[in-house]
Amino acid sequence: MQNQTEPPPETNSDKDDQAIEFDLSSTTALDLTSFQLHDLDSVELPSSLTELDLTANRLSKLDPRIANLINLRKLSFQQNLIDDAAIESISSWDSLSGLELVLRDNKLMKVPDVSLFKKLLVFDVSFNEITSLHGMSKVSSTLKELYVSKNEVTKMEEIDHLHELQILELGSNRLRVMENLQNFTKLEELWLGRNRIKAINLCGLKYIKKISLQSNRLTSMIGLEECVALEELYLSHNGISKMEGLSTLVNLRVLDVSSNKLTSVNDVQNLTRLEDLWLNDNQIESLESVAEAVSGSREKLTTVYLENNPCAKSPNYQATLRQIFPNIEQIDSSIFA
Repeated sequence: MQNQTEPPPETNSDKDDQAIEFDLSSTTALDLTSFQLHDLDSVELPSSLTELDLTANRLSKLDPRIANLINLRKLSFQQNLIDDAAIESISSWDSLSGLELVLRDNKLMKVPDVSLFKKLLVFDVSFNEITSLHGMSKVSSTLKELYVSKNEVTKMEEIDHLHELQILELGSNRLRVMENLQNFTKLEELWLGRNRIKAINLCGLKYIKKISLQSNRLTSMIGLEECVALEELYLSHNGISKMEGLSTLVNLRVLDVSSNKLTSVNDVQNLTRLEDLWLNDNQIESLESVAEAVSGSREKLTTVYLENNPCAKSPNYQATLRQIFPNIEQIDSSIFA
């Protein structure tokens, strides 16, 4: 029997109460990810905050106190329940300026008005239900990264003033045409996979380093010739029947043309820096022709995917490839020490 003079045992709720008793006044980063919060009424928001992460909660409205966090540089509402009506108040938050703003995975149906953020650097509205880029013309020209993937956007519009843009992500939308890219002279990454694009039009983007056009409706590679700084190119799951327009891309390290309609490997002899080559799920007949075509990067190549091609049924398939490419580390799913 417990001695009545002893203090009662400490419960979990007591521990929880003790755990939250700390001074937040000088905190600069507050991470409340997955706290299942419906609001921030019980949360102290010190003026010293530079980062506030509210990812994976149940928030359906914005706490007005956030507008007064003048030192804030990163603000994430990712994976909440914020809709167009709830986000409207952000258009009056004039104390915030140089910000990374993440509204990914909410219930937005249009681009929110963020025109007050004069030095906006990152803007992420991916995984919403946005049907148009209407409103993007109000976004600050200081923007460096724009993410609007997994929405229902049909046209690339109201973005041509974003001269400082380095990353543009518009994958998994309903785009049919590549357009209004000519002013993006600083763009380094362009992600347009899972759209309905039929032709490549890069408007002379000479400094771009990564392009993804996977899972579109391309039948030709023509249009990449001026992208001489390109290092990674992803064109899988299209209807391309011929490798062409690649000879000028001498900085290319990764080339993915898997799941197309290729019968041979062409126009890659000049690509001496190629390290990863994905050719699987095509109709390529001859290993010897592959070896000849890729002779320029014979020593450099470390990864080759050729499975689900007729040539992959050749006797001693892997042994032949290892002989052709002396520094190979991976053939299909097989990794070598």
